[in-house]
Amino acid sequence: MAVSQNAQPHVLIDKPAVPRGAGGLSAWKGAMILITALLALPLAVIVASVFWPDKSTWSHLVDTVLADYVINSALLAIGVGFGTFILGTGTAWLLSVCEFPGRRFFEWALLLPLAMPAYIIAYTYTGLLDVAGPVQSGLRALTGWSVGDYPFPEVRSLGGAIVMLTLVLYPYVYMLTRAAFLEQSASALNVARSLGLNPWQMFRRVALPLARPSIVAGLSLAIMETLADYGTVQYFGIPTLTTGIFRTWFGLDDTIAAAQLSALLLTFIFTVIIIERLSRRQARYHHHGNWQARPSFRLRRGAATLAIVACALPLALGFLVPSAQLLAWSLEVAPTRDLGEFAVLVSRSVGLAGLTAVLALLLALFLAYGHRLVPGRLTFTINRIAGMGYALPGTVIAVGVIIPFAAFDNTLDSWMRDQFGISTGLLLSGTVAALVFAYLVRFLAVSLNTVEAGLGRVRPSMDDAARSMGANAGRTLWRVHIPLIRGSLLTAALLVFVDVLKELPATLVLRPFDFNTLAVRAFELASDERLRDAAMPALAIVAAGLIPVILVSRSITRARGHEGTANSREAANE
Repeated sequence: MAVSQNAQPHVLIDKPAVPRGAGGLSAWKGAMILITALLALPLAVIVASVFWPDKSTWSHLVDTVLADYVINSALLAIGVGFGTFILGTGTAWLLSVCEFPGRRFFEWALLLPLAMPAYIIAYTYTGLLDVAGPVQSGLRALTGWSVGDYPFPEVRSLGGAIVMLTLVLYPYVYMLTRAAFLEQSASALNVARSLGLNPWQMFRRVALPLARPSIVAGLSLAIMETLADYGTVQYFGIPTLTTGIFRTWFGLDDTIAAAQLSALLLTFIFTVIIIERLSRRQARYHHHGNWQARPSFRLRRGAATLAIVACALPLALGFLVPSAQLLAWSLEVAPTRDLGEFAVLVSRSVGLAGLTAVLALLLALFLAYGHRLVPGRLTFTINRIAGMGYALPGTVIAVGVIIPFAAFDNTLDSWMRDQFGISTGLLLSGTVAALVFAYLVRFLAVSLNTVEAGLGRVRPSMDDAARSMGANAGRTLWRVHIPLIRGSLLTAALLVFVDVLKELPATLVLRPFDFNTLAVRAFELASDERLRDAAMPALAIVAAGLIPVILVSRSITRARGHEGTANSREAANE
C-alpha cells in the first residue's frame, strides 16, 4: 500500500450535484460568512492591537520584564519539545517493532496522561514532593536527616514545569509517531533488518527520517499547548507571556498592553504552526509493500525488562501516581467537605460544557454541511478560519473577547443614557454568554474536524439519491446524513464537553462574578495551598477527561483491526 506523508484527504470522483434553489444556498453561504466573522473577531482584535497607540505600560514592560517573559516561554517550549520527543518517539518505536510482556496494554494505556490537565498534575506533585509532603517526610524519617541536610530538586521551578508539562503532553507525539511507524513500508524495514541493522540502527537510520513530518506535527501540538498553559506556570511562579497577560491586565489595568502581549504570544504560536506546515509540505515519502510481515524483535530478560520500565515510567508518573494521590486526598477530605457546594460546581461546569458542546456541534454541522453543499475555495477557507481558534491560548481569546464586548456595552449604555436616561449596564461583559462565546471560538475546531471527517465518509451518491426523491438540502441532512454520522456527532460533542471542563484561563477572566467551575475552584484552592481540598474538583475533571482518551483508544484499535483485515486480504490476493 502506498502512503504519502503529505497526501491530501481522499476526494471521491463522484461529486454531489448542486441542489436546486440557488437563493437558499446563497443565504447558507452568507450565514457561514457571518458566523466565521464573529468567531474571528477575537483574533482580529489582537492583531489590530499592534497598531493601537502605545502607552507607558508597554515601554515599562520592555524595560523590565518582557525579556523574562519571552526567554522563559522559549525555554519552556524547547524543554517540553525535547522531553515529549524522547518519551513519545521512544515508546512509539518500542511498541511498533518490539515484542515484550504487556505490549498490548501499553499501546492504549500510554494515552491516559492526556486526561490529566497540566495544572492538576502540578498541584499533585507539589503536594507529594514539597518539604512537608510524604516523599521528603518519609526520607527524613528513614535517614534521621533534617530539612537542609540533603539536596532535593525544587518542584516549583522552570525545570519542574517542563517535567510536568512533558508528562501530560508526550501522548501527542506518541500517538502521531506510532501511527507513522505503523504506516511505514514493511519491505523497507525488512531490507534494513536483512542488512544486519539492530532495532536502534533501524530506528535512527530508516524509521525516524521517514516519520519526521508526523513527529513535527506532534511536537507542534505539544509546544502550542505549552505556550498556552497558564495554571502550571502561574502556580510555580514562572513569568511567561501567559502570566504576563494576566498581570498586565489585572495588575496594571492596561488592556491595550495586555492585547499587545497577546499578539506577541500569537507570533510564537503561528511560528510553530508555520514550521509544522512547512515540514509537511516538504515531505515526499512513499511507502510500498505493507502486505509483508512487519519486522518484529522479541525482547527477552534484561531487554524486555528495560522496555517495560521505559513504557511504565511515563504512564505511572503522568497518570497513575497523580490519580492515586488525588483519590487518596479526595477520600480523606470528603467527610468534611460541603457536598452541596461541590454539587453546585459540578452542575455549573456540566451545564456550561453541555451548552457549549451542543452549540459547537450545531455550528460545526452547519459549516461542514455548507461546504459539502457548496464545495469550493471560499467555503473551505471559511471553515479553516472558523477553526483557527484552537491554536489560540485561552488567555489570548479572553482578551480578544472582552475588549469588543466591553466596547459594545459601554457604547450602548452611553447612547441609552443620552437618549432615554436609562443605563443598560453590562449586557455581554462578565456574563455566561461571553464565556460560552469564548469557548466556541476556542473549541469549535475540535467539533468541526470531527464532523467533517464523518461527512467525508458518506458517499456523495447518497445526496444525489435523496435529492432525486425530492428532498431539499435540510431534509437530506436530517434524514440521511445525521443518522449515518451519529457516532461522529456524539464524539464531537463529547470532545468539546471535556475540553470546556478543563479550560482554565478563559474561564478565570470571563466568568460572571462569584461564578466558579470545577477548574476555577481547583485553581483557587491550590493557589491558597489547600491542595487536599482541591483534590475533589481536580479528580472530577480527570475522570471526565478519560472519556475522549477512551474514544481515541477505541478509534485506534478499530483502525488497526481494519488495517489488519485489509492487509490479510491483500496478502491472500498476492
